Amino acid sequence: MRHQTAVYCCTTLAVFLFSAPQSPTRVHAGDNARVMVWPEYAPGETSLDEGTNQPHRPGEIPPVTRTIKIRRPTIDVFPADQPNGTAILVLPGGGFGKVVPDKEGSEVAPWLNQFGISTFVLRYRTNEVTPETEPAWRRPLQDTQRALRLIRTRAAEWRVKADRLGVLAFSAGGQVGSILHTAEGKPAYNAIDSVDEQSCSPGFSLLIYPWNVYDPSTDGLLPEIKPSKTSPPAFIVHTHDDRSSSLGSVLIYAALKRHNIPAELHVYENGGHGYGMRAVAGSQIGTWPDRAGEWLRLRGLAEPPVQQ
Repeated sequence: MRHQTAVYCCTTLAVFLFSAPQSPTRVHAGDNARVMVWPEYAPGETSLDEGTNQPHRPGEIPPVTRTIKIRRPTIDVFPADQPNGTAILVLPGGGFGKVVPDKEGSEVAPWLNQFGISTFVLRYRTNEVTPETEPAWRRPLQDTQRALRLIRTRAAEWRVKADRLGVLAFSAGGQVGSILHTAEGKPAYNAIDSVDEQSCSPGFSLLIYPWNVYDPSTDGLLPEIKPSKTSPPAFIVHTHDDRSSSLGSVLIYAALKRHNIPAELHVYENGGHGYGMRAVAGSQIGTWPDRAGEWLRLRGLAEPPVQQ
C-alpha cells in the first residue's frame, strides 16, 4: 500500500465485502423521531434546554453541526427499513463542550441501516455548568446509560433485541464509551423509575478514535477504564498521527486480549482526528467502516446490504 501503513491487530479475522459510502449521505434528524432521555430534568440539572447550534464554519463540505448548551439530552431515532434486531447507540464527539450530531452521528445511520441495524444518536449533556470537581465524562455517561435502558424498555416498539444493543462512540464520546464498556453494568446515577430496571451495559462497542483515554502521567489508561473478563466484545479504530494518542486504544485492546475478550484493533498510519466516516486525502482511514462492517457481520450483528 503506497505511502500508507496500516496495523491490524485482532483476535479474529474474516473477510467479507462491504462498501462504506465515500461521500456520507446527509440525514437530518428533524426527519426522524426525537426522544427525551429523562422524563424531565436530568440528574443535577435545572434546565430543559436542548441546546443551541453554533454557526457553520466556512469551507466545511458537507457542513458540520456543533451543538452547545445541552441540558436536556435527546435521542434521534433512525430505524432500519428491514430491522434484524440489532441496534446501535451512537455517541458523537465534541470535546464535551459541544456535540457533533451529524458528522459523528446521523451520517452513520444510512451505513448501519443497510445492514438492518437501527440507529440511535444521543445528544448528551455538554459541560458548561459541570463543576471542576466533577469529571467531564460523568453526565454524558449518565445520559448514555439511561439511553441504553430506554431503548431496551421500548425494544418491542423499535423492533430491537435487548441483547443485541451496542454503542458506536467517537472522540469524547469514545472516552465515555470506553468507560461504559468496562463499567460492568454499574450505573452512574440513582434509579428514578421502571426504565432503570433495565441493563445499562452495551452488548458490544465500536470505539472510534477515543479521545484522551491514555494518561501520560501513568503511561496507562484513565483509572475509570478497567477492562475485565466481563467486558463485552470491542472494535477499535485510531490513527498513529492522532494527537489524542493511539496508545489508549492499544492499551484497551491489550487489556481485553489479556482477559480473552473478542476484540479487533485497527491503527492507521495517518488520518488525524475527527474524520467521522469521511475520507481523508492521502489516508486509508476512510476504509474503517468496511472493516467495522466485516466485524459486525462476523459477530452475527449485521445482515448483508439491502439490495436497492
